[in-house]
Amino acid sequence: MSPVLLAFLGTTFTFLATAVGAGTVYLFRKEIPQRIQRIFLGFAAGVMIAASVWSLLIPAMEMAEEQNMAHSWLPAAGGFVLGGVFLLALDHLLPHMHPGAGKAEGVKSSFTRTTMLVLAVTLHNIPEGLAVGLAFGMAGESSAISLSGALALSVGMALQNFPEGAAISLPLKKEGLSNNRSFLLGALSGIVEPIAGVTGVLVAGSITGIMPWFLAFAAGAMIYVVVEELIPVANLGEHSHTGTLSVMAGFLVMMILDIALA
Repeated sequence: MSPVLLAFLGTTFTFLATAVGAGTVYLFRKEIPQRIQRIFLGFAAGVMIAASVWSLLIPAMEMAEEQNMAHSWLPAAGGFVLGGVFLLALDHLLPHMHPGAGKAEGVKSSFTRTTMLVLAVTLHNIPEGLAVGLAFGMAGESSAISLSGALALSVGMALQNFPEGAAISLPLKKEGLSNNRSFLLGALSGIVEPIAGVTGVLVAGSITGIMPWFLAFAAGAMIYVVVEELIPVANLGEHSHTGTLSVMAGFLVMMILDIALA
C-alpha cells in the first residue's frame, strides 16, 4: 500500500473516533458532568504527551541518526519549537471560541458562535492528524517507525478523540442546535485529520531529509494543545486529583500501547 493511502486510512480511523464521541450528544440531555469532563480531557492530555515522546520525538531522533545527521537532537528540538510556534500563531489568527468561554479568540470576524466553537476543536485536530498521517506514511520507510507503532499511535489518538468529539457536540447542543446538527458539526470538526495527515505525507515524503523535522513539529503542536487547553480544563482552575490521575492514566495507556506494539 502506498504511504499516502496508509496515511489516509490511519487518519480516517481517528476521524471516525471523533464522530463516535460526537454521538454522545444523543446520550446526555445537557453538559457532560464536570467530573466526567475532567476524566475525559485529562486522559486525552496524557495520551498526547506520551504519543509526542514515544511516537514522534524519539523516532525523529532515530530517523536523524539513520540519515547520518551531525546532531540527531537538532531536528527534534527545532521541529518541536516550530510546531509550538505554528499553533501559537494559529491561536492568535484563527477566529475561534473554546467551549465554556465567553470571549472569542483570534482576529475579529463575523463568524457565529457555532462556527467559532467548531474551529476551536478543528485547530486541535490538525497536529493529531499530522502525527498519525506521518507515522503511517513512513511506516516501513524507516526502522524508526513500524506499521505496528503507527497503529499504536492511531489507536491512542482515537481514544483521545472520543472525548474531543463529545467536548464539541454537547456545547453546540447547549447553544440551541438540534441533536442531529450538533452531531454533524462535532463529527466534521475531525475531518481536518485526514487532510492534515495526507498533506504532511505528500510534503515530507517528497523530501525525506525533513521528515524528522515534521515528526517533531507534530509533537510540538500537540504539546502546545495539551498545556494550553486540555490540562487547564481537566483541572478547572484548581488542584484536581481526578484530572491529574486521568492524565497519568492516559500517559500510561499510550506508553504501553507504543512499547507493546512497536
